[in-house]
Amino acid sequence: MIYGQLTDAPAYRGIHPRLDRVLDLLTPDFLASVGTERQLLEEDEALYVTRFDVPTVTDEARLFEYHRRYLDVFVCVGSCERVDIARPEALALREQRGDYWGCAGEAEQSVVLWPGSFLVLFPGDAHRPGMAPAQPDAVSRIVFKILI
Repeated sequence: MIYGQLTDAPAYRGIHPRLDRVLDLLTPDFLASVGTERQLLEEDEALYVTRFDVPTVTDEARLFEYHRRYLDVFVCVGSCERVDIARPEALALREQRGDYWGCAGEAEQSVVLWPGSFLVLFPGDAHRPGMAPAQPDAVSRIVFKILI
């Protein structure tokens, strides 16, 4: 997991070529162009981006999720949200489909994403996005999905 500010994104180059491409796209102009429809950035769903406008919740019964083939990059572009983090082995598997594993359990740590921040979640990083840091609100989050 990497948590940082958009201005610091270039410091994380060199981990994976597709992640480098995403880090280069973390600009105000590109982020403003992302819509709510999936936008393919590479063929075969190897890299795509989508904006989600969703309400945050306080219901900690919401499932965690993790992936084995995809790395996620979350960018908060409006309001803020808490993302809970846990190790998959500390959670109870509830559902699995494709590259999605949904699990129940307790957060081991949390990160609050504010506009101008980003979060990189590697395969196996269980995360529960969309949590309200205080009171429920609406959040706008851009998610890049990177096939690793």
